[in-house]
Amino acid sequence: MRMTIWARGACAAVGMTLAQGALAQCGNTSAGFDTWKSSFAADAQRAGVQSPGLQALANAQYATRTIAADRNQKSFRYSLDKFMQIRGADTIVAQGRKRKARNPDFYAALERQYGVPSGVLIAIHGMETAFGGFMGDSSVVSAIVTLTYDCRRSDFFKPHAIGALKLVDQGSITGSTKGAKHGELGHTQFLPGNALTYGIDANGDGRVDLYNQTDALASTANFLRQKGWKPGSGYQQGQPNFAVIKQWNAATVYQQAIAIMGARIDG
Repeated sequence: MRMTIWARGACAAVGMTLAQGALAQCGNTSAGFDTWKSSFAADAQRAGVQSPGLQALANAQYATRTIAADRNQKSFRYSLDKFMQIRGADTIVAQGRKRKARNPDFYAALERQYGVPSGVLIAIHGMETAFGGFMGDSSVVSAIVTLTYDCRRSDFFKPHAIGALKLVDQGSITGSTKGAKHGELGHTQFLPGNALTYGIDANGDGRVDLYNQTDALASTANFLRQKGWKPGSGYQQGQPNFAVIKQWNAATVYQQAIAIMGARIDG
């Protein structure tokens, strides 16, 4: 594919910057974001990002709402009971049981292939997006690039920014695709680097599309299996697979909620 005018210009500018050894630094405000993006384009190219991804990077905007959300996370400080009440655990369980009953063969096939019980996948789906009811209203690329620029957790978000740009290259997302404020995308809110690594084309249409429920739930099951899920073992606290749920989300109350709701859905 022909490289865009911006991408050719960016490559030249990045080459000059590298030669001068004057790489842009992270920042805690929007000042310097555009300069940093030009520098980050060099990292992206070295990682294999192509013209579509580079153009998406060039068009990325500093995501003010993302920064505000990242610095004001409160829900994970709640007690387990409060957290489950706020997140609507009873509703998720009730709706989750109905979803499983309507499509038992689909969930059974996932469990046969990946070893992850239906209840866990359904609980994650319900918790993350209310079963696809709301998958976010923030630009995935702008959000994840902004978090990579921000000095708080640059190293953590960098592979996910590269992942997002590669997903653009693959046609899985575009520069305008909407997701959560931290750049998570699709039915179960994958971070882009994880989507790139663990995404599955389960419906056989030739591309990984995490806004498609079939692909998203198979990808979620694949993630958990690849992270060490032991088929047939328990997943409550103190059981082998609870440690794998921790790989999905680092918040203890979230992990506990998924385990409890999963068991109730399957019970």
